[in-house]
Amino acid sequence: MNSVKRISSRFTARILAGAATGLLACSAIAQTPESQAEDAAGATASALDIPASVVLFGKRDPNVRTATALVNGEVITQTDVEQRLALVVLANGGNVSAEEKDRLRLQVLRNLIDETLQIQEAAAKDIRVPAAELDENFARVAANFRYTPDNFAKYLAAQGSSARSIRRQIEGEVAWSRLLRRQVQPFVNVSEDEVRSTYERLQAAKGKEEFHIGEIYLSANPSNSQQVAENAQKIMAQIRQGGSFQAYARQYSEASTAAVGGDLGWVRAAQLPEPLAEAAQQLQVGQIAGPIAIPGGFSLVYLIDKRQVLMADARDAVLSLKQVAIDFPAGTSAAEAQRRANAFGEALKKLQGCGSVEAMAKGVGATVIENDIQARNLPPQLQSILLSMQVGESTPPFGSATEGVRALVLCGRDDPPDASAPSVESIMAQMEEDRVNKRARTYLRDLRRDAVIDYN
Repeated sequence: MNSVKRISSRFTARILAGAATGLLACSAIAQTPESQAEDAAGATASALDIPASVVLFGKRDPNVRTATALVNGEVITQTDVEQRLALVVLANGGNVSAEEKDRLRLQVLRNLIDETLQIQEAAAKDIRVPAAELDENFARVAANFRYTPDNFAKYLAAQGSSARSIRRQIEGEVAWSRLLRRQVQPFVNVSEDEVRSTYERLQAAKGKEEFHIGEIYLSANPSNSQQVAENAQKIMAQIRQGGSFQAYARQYSEASTAAVGGDLGWVRAAQLPEPLAEAAQQLQVGQIAGPIAIPGGFSLVYLIDKRQVLMADARDAVLSLKQVAIDFPAGTSAAEAQRRANAFGEALKKLQGCGSVEAMAKGVGATVIENDIQARNLPPQLQSILLSMQVGESTPPFGSATEGVRALVLCGRDDPPDASAPSVESIMAQMEEDRVNKRARTYLRDLRRDAVIDYN
């Protein structure tokens, strides 16, 4: 389920996408609506449960390491919060308002508290991550961004974060994962009957539409419903303006999928609550909807992809293409550009297969580039056109007066094989992982309840 995703404005999206790989995961394992109800009940019996919201009083100098929270005696400073917040801000291209930063600070603090609890619990079970292993993982992350560890640390510092903050994330992720493997995973069982039943349901669903969904779930009750809905609207506006859905899901979502950027995986409409199913069926890939009222709160739904169960996806076809391009020199008038584009279009109509592309291109002053590419990696507008074409046909000309005009000629196509059902082993592994994650949420909830947390 977990998967690892040029240093520039894209740095933050990558560093937070790396969270899902197990190197830079936000350590908090958020709660499902069901576990939230359990927590609410437990909160009335214990004064030690983590509060629903944390208020930071006053502005502080980020260079002064004052305590923001004490977690079982261990200090989380304002510097820790600000350096972790810097990663989230970078993930959204730096376009985060002051108001949004204040909301993010609260969630970052909650995540740091959970991360501290996880490291403490692992240490109590004699599980510690050696410094050499942290150095190795940090160097690997730096190498992914084409930096040496020292230069990567300097870059992080220039962005308001630090190598220490990322190393802490790594430590929390590794320690918690090892703790679960020792304390939880050995006691999780999946029967052969359960696996067989799941396999049979997959076969029965063959050909039905599936959706790859991302979700941000925000819990609400009658007293704060309007406030939560307004917050959801602000989050959705930030995402539509270019913010990273995965980064916002990690910081805000209260569902169990928060740690993996809100990724629900592949689901069918029948597996979703009716309001979410209706929204998913109306969305186009890459679109977001919400806030959608569901029992216990609100959801934002992001359609990552869609497909048919156990059916080959035409977008996985590998296309052999020739790109024919005419570039317009600077200063080309609109009239001249239009004349050349029209001549290009007429030449394409007379094209007689891929073998005549070079001769045609020479006649209109065009260049030719050959390439093999998977259909899904093309712009959506071109995908549908190319997938409906026969070998030897070309797309209509496309481009602009400044960029020139281009056309793609289809010279070959390798269709994907029919999809097959996952193996029994992979189904069992997925079911075991799901159950481990559920028990992990309960484990973390209990750690919160038993913790002594003091806020400044």
